[in-house]
Amino acid sequence: MPDLIMYALLAGYGVALLAAPLGCFVVWRRMAYFGDTLSHSALLGVSLGLMLNVNINLAVIFSSLMVAVILVSFQEKQRIASDTLLGILAHSSLSIGLVAVSFTDNVRVDMMSYLFGDLLATGPSDLYWIYGGGALVLATLAWLWKPLLSMSVHAELAQVEGVPVKQLRLVLTLLMALVIAVAMKIVGVLLITSLMIIPAATAQRLANTPEQMALFSAFLGILGVSGGLAASWYLDTPAGPSVVVSCFLLFLMTQLFKRTK
Repeated sequence: MPDLIMYALLAGYGVALLAAPLGCFVVWRRMAYFGDTLSHSALLGVSLGLMLNVNINLAVIFSSLMVAVILVSFQEKQRIASDTLLGILAHSSLSIGLVAVSFTDNVRVDMMSYLFGDLLATGPSDLYWIYGGGALVLATLAWLWKPLLSMSVHAELAQVEGVPVKQLRLVLTLLMALVIAVAMKIVGVLLITSLMIIPAATAQRLANTPEQMALFSAFLGILGVSGGLAASWYLDTPAGPSVVVSCFLLFLMTQLFKRTK
């Protein structure tokens, strides 16, 4: 197996395993547009990293976490409707990032790789970021699984029972920001959220428990990565979008064939 395929598979599988349980909470809590807003802010981090000559991964993590904190703080004040706020931050951060990149005259930037991913260019350093950040995210999710699940089922009831809903909401948003930052290389800032949502939405139709849904989502994500890379290799299609298309086909299959009870 060529090294570029091996690294691409390892990176894709790592992101699929990482995005699976988090994607379940995104689906349960209907936070898809949250993910879009945070992913668009990743391009702002890219531009900051290029302009300040710092590590791009660190800059992306910083910008995503900053936007996540702004989102949660504005939502707590409830001065602006959530969908309006998300729309403003999503498009503004993406536009600011694109404008800022245009000022980096001394740096050659391949915007397509940032917008749509460059999975086949994944190297060992990318794997360190994916699996290092993934271990942190998965450990946090495992520790907070039950309270996060209670909050997703009924936030008001969970708060009455003593669950720190506001703090958990912030933690969940920060975890999403971290996942988006480490997964940007796989499918790009425009398609990151789809890798969290589509496998989770597919698994929702097949699973009977939340834990099953997380496991099925990881398995379906791995299948999507495998199918997308195979299509990219044999059909010469872009790797990141091919992974998303592969996941979407799996989703369509589950919708066409109803589950028998």
